[in-house]
Amino acid sequence: MTPELDRTRPVWRQVAAAIEARIADGTYPVDARVPSVVELSAEFAIAASTAQKALAHLKREGLIRAEVGLGSFVARRPQATENGAPASGA
Repeated sequence: MTPELDRTRPVWRQVAAAIEARIADGTYPVDARVPSVVELSAEFAIAASTAQKALAHLKREGLIRAEVGLGSFVARRPQATENGAPASGA
């Protein structure tokens, strides 16, 4: 079943938001592989370039990391402190 997309908003942002929600709810835990460009294209019935743009956005945001020849994986995020700033490693 193809998820419904609002064609009045950028589709790549909606796909990125869907993946981000799956990361947040634990569907894709840390170090889990996220769907490839081809898999996202099929799931959302979108062009490969749109799927690539969504994954590139998630990578820029630090939510996923790409490993050449292996795919994209959920990145480890720094733990936030009480004030919302990233915790230091010191």
